[in-house]
Amino acid sequence: MRKFLHRTISVLTLSTMILVGSADAAQERAVAIDTSRVAKGTDAKVTQLASPSVEKRTQRSFFSSFKSFFPFKANNVVNDKLLSSVKVFPNPIVDQISLSYRLDKQSTVSIKVMDALGNEVMTLLNQELDAGPQSHVFETNNKLTNGFYFIRVSAGTETVVKRISVL
Repeated sequence: MRKFLHRTISVLTLSTMILVGSADAAQERAVAIDTSRVAKGTDAKVTQLASPSVEKRTQRSFFSSFKSFFPFKANNVVNDKLLSSVKVFPNPIVDQISLSYRLDKQSTVSIKVMDALGNEVMTLLNQELDAGPQSHVFETNNKLTNGFYFIRVSAGTETVVKRISVL
């Protein structure tokens, strides 16, 4: 039991020293003096101005100090979403479906209407589209009966599903 307590105290002491050391380093980096050169249009003189030091406070969590302590990196997840900002409007739908979304790179996009059981009711779009914001309007022409449906937008390996109501 004594060995366990001794090791626990050693780990806590080491962690505290790491935390205090990284907090001091962060505080030193946060204080900066802005120096800039200003040249007047007609004068050839260049003056150097130094603004008073401004202390910038950064909010950090307690655990952010331990990032370099652990051998693995949890924050290196790259957010490479191909399909984003999918919106279906108006909802409930009467006779047309308006859809907008953003593609981050050129890919094949498939837009399908699914019933509540997951059966495909109709395909609205299936083609290669360029990157950037996309906007489509589809006429339903009374092909959908009243009820709940799902719009499935697929691009590459990503799929976004939105629920709609048909009146």
